[in-house]
Amino acid sequence: MLNEFWATAPTRYKVLVFSAMGLIAVGVILNLVGNTSGNSWLAMASLPVIGLGLVLHVAGMVVRGQAIQKKLRR
Repeated sequence: MLNEFWATAPTRYKVLVFSAMGLIAVGVILNLVGNTSGNSWLAMASLPVIGLGLVLHVAGMVVRGQAIQKKLRR
């Protein structure tokens, strides 16, 4: 049951996971571009984007934990 979680995962979990990965990737790219070009404003602006991605990642872990608890209770 737990090995096939992605196949039975709730849609909100999948949305949170892909949103988190996308935001973290965009933030890392912005940070790299800002640091290599010497644009400190862009490098600093990327940090909240990465932070939001991490927050969404934690929210996804909470959703996954709740889904697993619900399945284990049955």
